[in-house]
Amino acid sequence: MSASVLMRCETPLGACLLLGDSRALRGLWFEGAAHYARTLPPDAREGSTPALRDAAQWLGDYFAGLHPSPRALTLAPEASAFQAEVLALLLEIPEGRTTTYGALAVALAQRRGLARMSAQAVGGAVARNPISIVIPCHRVLGADGSLTGYAGGLTRKRWLLEHEGAALQTRAGWV
Repeated sequence: MSASVLMRCETPLGACLLLGDSRALRGLWFEGAAHYARTLPPDAREGSTPALRDAAQWLGDYFAGLHPSPRALTLAPEASAFQAEVLALLLEIPEGRTTTYGALAVALAQRRGLARMSAQAVGGAVARNPISIVIPCHRVLGADGSLTGYAGGLTRKRWLLEHEGAALQTRAGWV
């Protein structure tokens, strides 16, 4: 594996820290968020790589409303086999759409040929997504359609979903 490089990137929602190497984006966190830089290697140094510049451009395009595809980036999140399966499911959620932890659990159970899967286990994997925004964990809602857990904070989650044009539910109904 090539050397780990860190790069800071400003967004409308605050500063992000990007982690990558010469080939791929390996991490993207809002500064100060839960699980912030959880997978940060001790030898990581500040700098830039083509993969990080591509990720920064992707973020710029995303926040400008240009709808870049996550598949335009080479992603290499540090994840267990189970978490990698969950992250792959997240990448299938189209921009502007949402799903629930339960629906992800059903989809994962079907892929594994199981009768059922724990929505809480799926939620734990989603919560530790090391590549925020690009791997769209913000598109996962509670069973009742409400905003629940987001390492970057619920204010950011709401902003991201509204930016994408997703319908959101409040206690009074859908907005």
